[in-house]
Amino acid sequence: MEKTVSAHHACVRTAFENTVPAAPPTSDDIWQTPPPAPAAGMLDVCGRERRLVTRTRERHTAVRQLPDSGSTLENVCRTLQLDRSTVRRFARATSIDELLVKATNRSTILGRYKPHLHQRWNEGCHTSAQLHQEIVALGFTGSLQTVRRYLRPFKAATVAPPARRPAPRPRRIVRWIMTDPGNLTADDAADLKEVRTSCPELDAVTHHVRDFAAMMLDLRGDQLPAWMERVLADDLPSLHSLINGLSRDIDAVTAGLSTPWSSGQVEGQVTRTKLLKRQGFGRANLDFLRKRVLLTP
Repeated sequence: MEKTVSAHHACVRTAFENTVPAAPPTSDDIWQTPPPAPAAGMLDVCGRERRLVTRTRERHTAVRQLPDSGSTLENVCRTLQLDRSTVRRFARATSIDELLVKATNRSTILGRYKPHLHQRWNEGCHTSAQLHQEIVALGFTGSLQTVRRYLRPFKAATVAPPARRPAPRPRRIVRWIMTDPGNLTADDAADLKEVRTSCPELDAVTHHVRDFAAMMLDLRGDQLPAWMERVLADDLPSLHSLINGLSRDIDAVTAGLSTPWSSGQVEGQVTRTKLLKRQGFGRANLDFLRKRVLLTP
């Protein structure tokens, strides 16, 4: 699920960053509402591509070219002087967008206060110390140097550029999709609606997930073959791998979706037995373990 969202996150990022950001937080909002998603974007405040994005593109190109020429993973690591896990992550990525999601959605302590800084700068307050004091009153815990470093590019412009609205992280979008629509807050439901509007693939994923959830709740295993056909009809490779796994034991999956029986009691007893075994630190024999299993309530 998260791979699917990451692969199509560019559509979400574009939709969110091209909308007007929410109003600057007040002192009451800081304590009464959870912090918004971290700032995201491939460009810096001056419109230039961020160095992290450029470096990610360069590494992705280099890693994908070397294996094509016959180099092994170890040779790629030595040639590019990169860690093995980094090279493997770049080599396994299905697209550059999957890598740029993490590069452009890093959390910053200044992210939620940027709309306030942009607004005050355009109102004529260009003193970093004053702006720092204002956001400290709103809950900012960073240093004055952090504010100065962020405001430095503004001095060359007459007005501050508009603050981009942060796009939600893939994991948060996955949580929205996997949550019962009736349990979503109004803000989360509105954001999910915007995500689905901006990306037809994620809209299809949401439909498939909710259909499967309804099938589980209503014990309608007879609908599984039709659901699998609808998923295969869409261009969703990650969900196709799920269908392949379900197809290997379709009878058991259908029975599990059709009967009210659950293996929860068995799993609970297995977990309990493992706990009792580990409490012996490997020194209890089978006879003692048998008595603990039978006599421990």
